[in-house]
Amino acid sequence: MKKWWAFAGAILFGFLIAGLLFLLAGQPRGQPIPLVPAPSPMPLTVYLSGAISQPGLYTLPASSRISDAVQAAGGLLPEADTASLNLAAPLRDGQHIRVPFLPSKTSPQGDGNTQPDAESTILAPININIANQAELDSLPEIGPALANAIIQYRDEHGPFETIEDIQKVPGIGPATFEMIKNLITVD
Repeated sequence: MKKWWAFAGAILFGFLIAGLLFLLAGQPRGQPIPLVPAPSPMPLTVYLSGAISQPGLYTLPASSRISDAVQAAGGLLPEADTASLNLAAPLRDGQHIRVPFLPSKTSPQGDGNTQPDAESTILAPININIANQAELDSLPEIGPALANAIIQYRDEHGPFETIEDIQKVPGIGPATFEMIKNLITVD
């Protein structure tokens, strides 16, 4: 029986030595990785002009909307055309937001005529990214159906990057574009 205890002790001693060697020969443990919070998004700088109380540059948080920019600029003027401005649209850095004025009810000649003629309806280039149906309809060769198609295309695909992009709207080809290219803008 003494042999049996000596044999069991030798096996146990061997396992102990093997475990000790395994621990000493193992890979060294690395340093813990410190966790840092995610970086906060950069603020946006936008330019507001047109029918706004205080036009100028404004810096806003990254998740801001056009309505936030309008509030930062002191709000809209009473003659602002809010129907052609999407106040819920998100802002992007470097964006120019032009708040249009309501169309004038009298002609520039001052003759008391309440219906402006075709030449007086287009005083400045129309921003095709924010124009309403009536403004788009005032362009040559653009009737109510094409004006609606432009607005629908803009809603589905986002703002036009260049004025040439309006040719992507079904029904507007190179001939129509040539007639309106000096009357439209995307700024």
